[in-house]
Amino acid sequence: MTPRLADALRDAELIHDGATLDAAIARMAAEIHADYRDDDLPPLFVTVMHGGLPFAAQLAFALGELGLDLEFDYLHATRYRGQTTGSGLAWLHRPATPMRDRRVLLVDDILDEGHTLHAVTRWCEDQNAEEVRTAVLAVKLHDRGLEDIEADYVGVEVPDRYVFGYGMDYHEQGRNLPAIYALAE
Repeated sequence: MTPRLADALRDAELIHDGATLDAAIARMAAEIHADYRDDDLPPLFVTVMHGGLPFAAQLAFALGELGLDLEFDYLHATRYRGQTTGSGLAWLHRPATPMRDRRVLLVDDILDEGHTLHAVTRWCEDQNAEEVRTAVLAVKLHDRGLEDIEADYVGVEVPDRYVFGYGMDYHEQGRNLPAIYALAE
C-alpha cells in the first residue's frame, strides 16, 4: 500500500516556505540573466522531469520578466521511480533539440549525491553542447556527493533528510506543494 501524503505531512517539518522559494528563484533568475543576456541565441532551457517541472516553470517566468528569451526542451531521467531511495539511472526521454554549439541550462529540483545531474550533464556534453550549466532549486547538505558535480545556480539548501514538495515527491505525491518539507526523523 502506498503511504499517504497526508500522513507524512502531519509530522513533516517545513524547511522552506513559498515566499523563501520565490525570493530564491528571483535571485537565481537575476544571476542567470546576467550570464546569458548578451547571447545572440537563446539558451536551451532543459527541464529534468518530473521533479524539475514546478521550479523550471517559475524560473522560466522570472527570466521572461527580466527579458531573457529561452528555447525549451526536457529530459526524463530518474533514479527514484517513486521510491525514497535511489537506484540506477533510467532514461525515459532524451531532448529532441540538437545541442551542438548551444549553451544549455539544465534545470532540476534537487542536487543530492549528484548521480543524475552528472549523467545528464555528460550526455549533453556528448551531444556537443558548447556549454552546460545547471540550476537546481535545492542542494542537500551532506558529504556523499560526487566530487566533480556542483550546480552553477542554487536556490536553497536543505538538510540531509528526505525532502518533498515543490517538485520533489513523496511516493509520487506532493510535487505540487508550494513549499519544501522534510520527513520526520
